[in-house]
This record gives sequence, structure tokens and C-alpha cells, in this order.
Amino acid sequence: MSKNITDIDKNFVVEAQVKREGMSFYNIDNYPFAIYGIFREGHKYRRMPEAVAKSVADGVYGLHANTAGGRVRFKTDSKNISIITKMENPGKMPHFALTGSAGFDLYVKDTNGYNYIKTFTPPFDISDGYESGFAFEDKVLRDITINFPLYSDVCELLIGIDEDATLLEGDSYVDSPPMVYYGSSITQGGCASRAGSAYQGFISRMFDRDFINLGFSGSARAEDAMIDYICSLDMSVFVEDYDHNAPDVDHLKNTHEKLYKAVRKAHPDIPIIIMSRPKYYLTAEEKERFEIIRQTYGNAVAAGDKNVYLIDGRQLMEMAKNEGTVDDCHPTDLGFASMAKALGEVLAKIL
Repeated sequence: MSKNITDIDKNFVVEAQVKREGMSFYNIDNYPFAIYGIFREGHKYRRMPEAVAKSVADGVYGLHANTAGGRVRFKTDSKNISIITKMENPGKMPHFALTGSAGFDLYVKDTNGYNYIKTFTPPFDISDGYESGFAFEDKVLRDITINFPLYSDVCELLIGIDEDATLLEGDSYVDSPPMVYYGSSITQGGCASRAGSAYQGFISRMFDRDFINLGFSGSARAEDAMIDYICSLDMSVFVEDYDHNAPDVDHLKNTHEKLYKAVRKAHPDIPIIIMSRPKYYLTAEEKERFEIIRQTYGNAVAAGDKNVYLIDGRQLMEMAKNEGTVDDCHPTDLGFASMAKALGEVLAKIL
């Protein structure tokens, strides 16, 4: 007789409720919690204003409240950490782990950098939120970052700690505006197994930098309204990464250099990093697309831009090659780590 895997291996059990006795729960909208990469507007968190998203395209509007790149930071010496969250439209896809599309994960910062500790795992039948908890072995003050889901809308997040625990403001990121990433579903984080495994998460932890994720699955097409919004943002670095979503070669040709020039005009001094699609073996059309992207870079350099950089998508996947995706498109964690390695090597020279 077949059995549920949780009857065989208890490590697969997901607790449906968290401990409440002896715990205090706090809404992250209040001090001392600090929220990065997203903001509250109306009844949910968003990556860009709703009105702006609606003016760009239906796809951007449908995805702008997915909390990719969202983080909350704080310090506590609590042994127990719990979350209770209310959500809308939790991402459920056959090739994407729920822990990445709909889960939160927790990192602790110490003298060695950021250490992954725990995933707050959503139940398989998640519909409008869930709760999850974790217990450390000891009562020590820790600097904590919790990453938000990549493909779900979050309406509320409560964080629970022991009633007698200290709760303080977390450390800030390096004192500069956030990095801004614009691109496709890969930029948004599909199909990372955890929220913190998207390539921007690796980069953020490498350099202790804040960032904004403007990745839109199937919907990043460098529309004029999107370009205007990107140019309005205060940023320290801009990463242009939307090759996958340009519907054809002509569209890419008509928009790619246009986006670069607009951002450069609005931000004369910041580094701009141009990336082609992360893929190691290219089709004839993909090679043609790369030549368009390389021309944007070449024209920029010829015009005197000394702070523009090009990363070939083959270089992005050098460490992983074809082992780095789940479907010959969306990266696994290995693929995202490979992307972060290549991007990190460029950033290490310019930050």
C-alpha cells in the first residue's frame, strides 16, 4: 500500500501552525523592522507603484506586486522565530519549487558574511498565506534578513519572537542607493529553489548592497513608461537584462540601445551593466540578438562612456553550462550561482 512521503520521512513534514504561547508577534511595517526592495501601497507590498505598473502593460501590472527582491531586516536574541503571512496569488508552477515562488527564507549576518539558516516552507495547498517557525539552539543577538517570495503577492507579514527577547533595528546596507535590475522571469527569480537564491540575492550578500528587482516574467519589453520609471529611480548601478522578453530581433534592436541611452542621460555617472540572456549554447537567432546587445555596448564605448560593461550570457553560465537550468531557460540555483559569479567579478572591479 502506498504511503504519503511524510509518513515515511518526517523531515518532509511542514507544520501547519506555529507556537504562540510565550511569543510576541510584530507587524513588519513598524519600527524597528526595515523593509528593502518593496514598499506598502494599499493592502499589499509592491515593487513599483500600482498606477505606473498599470500604465506599462498588463503583464507588468499583473506581476508588480510579486515580492521578488523584498527583504526585511532586524536584530533579535530570540531563540524562536516565526512568521504569519497573508498572501494573494501564491505562485504554483510545475517546474518551480514553492519554497522559491511562495516561501520566505532567513539569513544571519556575522563576521563571515551572510549565512543561510532556514526556509519558512509553505504548505503544498497554500491559498492565502501560511505560518511557519524555527528555533535556534541558543539565545544570541543575531542580525537577521528574511527574503520575501519571488512569485507571490504578500499582503501582511507578522514576525514572532520570544516575549522576553530583545528586538532591535538591523544593520543597514552599504551607504549608497540600491542597485536596480531590469529584465525577464530570470531577473524576477524563476526558478530559484529559495527566495535568496536568485542571482541578485547572491550579489547583495557578496557586497552588502541593497537592490530593487524589476524582473517581470514574460513582460519586460522596455516600454516607454517603464523606461521613464527606471530613469526616475535613485540607483547606484543599473543592470539591463531583458533579452529574453524582447519578442523578436527587431524589437530588441529598436529598444535596447534606447533604454541604455535613457538611463545614461538620467544617471551620467553610475555603472551600467548590459547582459545578454544567460545561455551557454546559442541558436542562430540568439547569436543575432547578442550582436545587437554588443552593438549597444560598442556604441556606448565609442561615444566615450567609461562606465559601461558587457557580460556575455555564455559567461554568465560558464560555471553551469547546460546543467544550470530546469527547462533550458530558467536557472536552477546552480545557474543563478554561476550568474552571480560572473556578475560579481565585474562588480568587484567597479564598486
